[in-house]
Amino acid sequence: MRFSNKVVLITGAGSGIGQATAIQFAKAGARVAVNDLFPERAAKTVDLVRNAGGTGLAVPADVADAAAAAKMVNDAVQAFGRIDILVNNAGIILPGRVDDMAEEDFDRTMRINVKGPFLVSKYVVQEMRKTGGGVIVNNASVAALKGIVDRSAYSASKGALVSLTKAMAADYIKENIRVNCVCPGTTYTPALEERMQAQADPEAARAAFIARQPMGRLGKDEEIAQAILFACCDEASYMNGSVVVIDGGATL
Repeated sequence: MRFSNKVVLITGAGSGIGQATAIQFAKAGARVAVNDLFPERAAKTVDLVRNAGGTGLAVPADVADAAAAAKMVNDAVQAFGRIDILVNNAGIILPGRVDDMAEEDFDRTMRINVKGPFLVSKYVVQEMRKTGGGVIVNNASVAALKGIVDRSAYSASKGALVSLTKAMAADYIKENIRVNCVCPGTTYTPALEERMQAQADPEAARAAFIARQPMGRLGKDEEIAQAILFACCDEASYMNGSVVVIDGGATL
């Protein structure tokens, strides 16, 4: 899985899975455009990319804002000349059931988790056409594949992302643009740690997250990153419209 001379744009790469993915791409020879909503987080990941021996560029933006998404893609192309790989990783998790979730929280979830990948892909596909193709990987979730308590909007958004992946794969298969998605199980990230620390009993919350994993542990962000790299690599060039489940056995 070498990516020498490849240009990768990763959204939501200021921490967690996105950051781990940026570092792994850098180690594999890619030039990496790092997006995050917060400029300081994007800059931190760029430093880590450079420490890993790669070339990085911070392109902070709100992926669900059309003008900002278009500018982000243009900035990456202006700096690196092309985009070969897009990883739509940016997303949020807001709890709630349909009877108690605020409408604005539902809308915000859909805006970031579905509209964001839609917009960024729209502008990246236009660039990929100019250079003969590319690969897009959408980061969905095991929540798209099984029912999870108190995650109605999040599950709906990630289910939509799985379906969007397949639709895009069908749309662009003749243009040498492959589109796949990964569905991680519960993965330990700074965001998950913040959610656990926000609970009345953080250790009980941690135990509950671990208990629902058949393997008896949480996933690691670098494990998910490796699945993303595989879905992008030339060795997996026959993979298109696929759903890669990496969930510690949660969907067994």
